[in-house]
Formats: sequence, structure tokens, C-alpha cells
Amino acid sequence: MIPAAELIQRKRDGAELGADELAELVLGYTRGDVPDYQMAAFLMAVYFRGLSAAETFALTDAMIRSGETLDLGKALGRKVVDKHSTGGVGDKTSIAVGPIVAACGVPFGKMSGRGLGHTGGTLDKLESIPGYRVELSTDEFVEQVREVGMAIVGQTADLVPADKLLYALRDVTATVDNVSLIAASIMSKKIAGGADAIVLDVKVGDGAFMKTLDDARELGRAMIELGRRAGRETMCVLTDMEQPLGRAVGNALEVREAADTVRGQGPDDFTELVLDSVAHLLALSDLGIDEQEGRRRAEQAVATGAAFEAYERWIRAQHGDPDLDVLPLAPVVRDVIASRAGAVASLGAIRVGLAALHLGAGRRTKEDAVDHAVGVVCLKKRGDAVREDEPLAQVHARDDASAGEAAAEVLAAYELADTAPPAGPIVLEVLT
Repeated sequence: MIPAAELIQRKRDGAELGADELAELVLGYTRGDVPDYQMAAFLMAVYFRGLSAAETFALTDAMIRSGETLDLGKALGRKVVDKHSTGGVGDKTSIAVGPIVAACGVPFGKMSGRGLGHTGGTLDKLESIPGYRVELSTDEFVEQVREVGMAIVGQTADLVPADKLLYALRDVTATVDNVSLIAASIMSKKIAGGADAIVLDVKVGDGAFMKTLDDARELGRAMIELGRRAGRETMCVLTDMEQPLGRAVGNALEVREAADTVRGQGPDDFTELVLDSVAHLLALSDLGIDEQEGRRRAEQAVATGAAFEAYERWIRAQHGDPDLDVLPLAPVVRDVIASRAGAVASLGAIRVGLAALHLGAGRRTKEDAVDHAVGVVCLKKRGDAVREDEPLAQVHARDDASAGEAAAEVLAAYELADTAPPAGPIVLEVLT
């Protein structure tokens, strides 16, 4: 085995490392043979020197090889689809997309994570449903996708353990925001999770990790290339995160909004993103249809109620209660009032996300508990007309003190003007 110090030095000096060398380093670190301080030095060298496409794939492949892998398509005898979002404020897309895809006859299997900071995690949202089981064995996961058409579960401990170790180290060494490392982290989990086709949703803007379209394109193209090299059909949509997605921000609030969207009663921007995502997934499936037909079938599944029936089957299969009336409610609901008439010129996603975090809807550290009931509902979004003293939003809080603080934060997120800005699309660009 080549000494880790030599690989660190070569990467520091800008050399390209071989696939075997990267595999030795990553697998050695996962086994405990390479100490944290050496891997931290390597990550910093990568942060400044970057990785080539070949190195990024070698890193991804080594991370996949660090644990077990699934092959859902082989297990089910069908092409299985999955989606991944880079995360944002109010992003509950998978909860609405999965049932619609399943209602259209395509298997949907997804392993999700928990939230940290102002971006909520899909598992945290689903755990606001009484009884919902996020932890399934591999056999249970496969069987549920076969029998019910979909499952959304937590990542098993044996799936890509190298990613957990590397991400924890990146988090404390200021090496998170490197495109190659982000792409390898995301795609190692998607590829190991066993789906045959993957739609990636890269958020762009104030409430997203990627602040500009150029950065989002770079990440999207890197992930598509990793998917291609691994034999997965992969495409990417770049979507707007300058304001919260939909209206609800907070776990139970977002579940309710996602379920409403599945039965055709969701907000316009969120509904558009959900239907667009389903159309892409159906076009990548084994149905042999294009995106236009996929969109038509998605709309039909919602209109006939088949999608909501699939939602209820899925929640029950994971021991949850699909009745929306049993979702937890916050004891204090406070309106955020407009101080003047006009139109919403902008609504800062990050400020709304942080208000929800401060209420307890998210985690500052991985050890924090989540309050599933609290959050923010944005009644007015960018471009909406507003009357003086009309509610802009609602804060759902545990007590009056936190409600008052959050209301001030949410009010500061709104910028009002005399005229409405031009409408913009939720889907900014599509990469294939």
C-alpha cells in the first residue's frame, strides 16, 4: 500500500492519482487504517487542487465499495427510478412525486436523509406522520417496492459507510463546498441504492447550497457524468430556490402540503415542479413514453385520485397513519402582517428557513431533536398583491415568545414594492 502521506503530497502538488490509489486511501480510511488527520489533509488538498473526472469517479466507486450495494432492478425485474434534491427551504418534493410515479405503474425506491441547518430532511418530515417507520431492512425495502410500488426509507448503516465518515470530516474541516466531493457524496449513495434511472434536482439561489446557475450547472454535469460512468441513466433539473418552495416550511406542515398536492390541491409552483419531475421519471422508466406523455399520465393520476390512493397505501405499508388530521399541530399560530399595500418583490428563502429552524423545525447540530409541529406558512409569495394589514404568512410555534421572534424574522424576509416583479419559472434549466 502506498503511504497516505505520499498520496497527500502528490495531490497537494497537483498530480492526478490513479483509481487504485484512491481506492486504497478511501477503503483504508473506512477500515481505520488511515487516521483522521491524514484524510483531513487529503481533503484540503482536493479542495484546492480539485479532482479530474476520472479521479471523481474513482473516489465515488471506492465509496460505493466501502459497503453493501443494492440492485433493485434485478430484484424486481423492472426498471426502478429515483430522484434526489440538493435540498432547500420547503422542499418536500419526493413525498409528492413518489406516489404519483407509483400510481403510473413505475417502481419508486428512495433512501433519504435527515436535515441539518435550514434545509429540512425528508425523513424528518415523514416522521411527523404517527407510526411511520423510516428504518426497513433491505429485504423489507425491496418487498415493499414490489408490492406497494414505492418506499422511502433511511439509508442503512451498511450503505456507503465511507460517505458518512468523509462527510463528518468535511463538515469540521471547511471542505464541504467542493463540486467533486459533493458529487461523489450524492452519487455514491444514489448508485449504491440500486435505482436504474435517477433525476437530480439541483436547487439554485438564496436558500440553496449552489447560489448561481454556473455553480449548479457544474455540479449537475459532474453528477450526470458519474451516473453515466456507473451505467445509470441520469438527468438533472436546475430549479429556483430564491424563495421557499410551495408555502409550507416545517415537517408536518410540509407533509400536509405534499399530500394536498398529490390530490390536486397544492400551490402552483410546487405542483409544477412535482409534475415536471414525475414526467422526467416516467420518461426514464420502462414504460417507453416521452416526457409529454409522462406529464399527461401524471396529471391523470392526480385528477382521478389514483395518486392519493397510492400515497395512502405507501404510508400504511410503513405503519403510518395517512389521515392528515392526525398530523401534529402547533399550539400557537401567529399572523405576520403587511405594513403597507403593494406586491411581494422578493421573499428570502434563507430567512424563512432560519425562522423555521429557530422555532425548532430543524437541527443546529446532528444531536438536536426536531419539533414536527412548528414552522412557517408563506401565504404570499413573489409577485402576489398585498393589502395593508393583510397576513403575509403564519408562524406555527410552541409558545408566544418563539412565535414573536419568528414573526419578526419572517417579516424581514419579505420585500414589498409598488409593482409586482415579472413571473419566473420554477424549472430554470434541464441538463441531460
